[in-house]
Amino acid sequence: MSIAVFDIGGSAIKFGLWKNNQLEHLGKFVTPETFEKMLEDMKNTLTSFEKVDGIAISAPGAVNVKKRVIEGISAVPYLHQRPIFDELEAFFDLPIAIENDANCAGICEMEIGAGKGIKQAVFVVIGTGVGGAIFINGQIYKGAHLFGGEFGLMQNTNGQTLSINGTAVHVAERFSKKIGQPITGKELYEKKEQGDLQARKALFEMYENIAQSLYNIQVSIDPEMVILGGGISARPELAEELSTRLSSLLEKENIGSIMPKIVSCQYQNNANLIGAALNFQNSY
Repeated sequence: MSIAVFDIGGSAIKFGLWKNNQLEHLGKFVTPETFEKMLEDMKNTLTSFEKVDGIAISAPGAVNVKKRVIEGISAVPYLHQRPIFDELEAFFDLPIAIENDANCAGICEMEIGAGKGIKQAVFVVIGTGVGGAIFINGQIYKGAHLFGGEFGLMQNTNGQTLSINGTAVHVAERFSKKIGQPITGKELYEKKEQGDLQARKALFEMYENIAQSLYNIQVSIDPEMVILGGGISARPELAEELSTRLSSLLEKENIGSIMPKIVSCQYQNNANLIGAALNFQNSY
């Protein structure tokens, strides 16, 4: 089976061909400003592939498979509140499978990545904001309103959300205002590694905020494993710092025995594409 896979993001749409359980022909194009232009660019991409059996899509928003629409909001507004499954199937004359991007990444990691063989797990994606997915008995749990895994909306003790408190992007923005010059999250880490105490403090506060949220997730869902995704997950210290802090929070309540294993994801930037392909295979 050959499946064309697309990962729709706010600035770019990544694509590839899933064949023989491998990703081939990886590439990307700028996210178009209209739905019609997106269809055209996707069609042009398909001409570079051999014959495909279907199209798998990783998309932002609350994907309602039963209603065959994408609910909620995202950085790509034209995806929402339209019969998008029907429109894509009619345009391409191919079977279509669409799933939320964080769910796709989680499916990838649970089926063939860091969470393979684990039954109860949460996948936490830390990027510009924070998203995620919940897996119970090995199956994705979306919730009554398709909001399962929206960990970025959890509030920390300072009253702000985890998406504000728990990402290097936003921490760097606040740090930039303090020092009077713009720096990126990567540069913030570089400053910390160079011995800058303010940068070290800012990142440690970020770790504390994430650990607070992980504590609430742990006592609510009780997963065996927490899988970390997003660009920052490539830093080995992230899993180490969060493990130390979460363990301390649980020990304070004398429940250290429920400590989950915290690991970084295995497939990094390709997880969304692979998960979309696996979701297609599971759907058909």
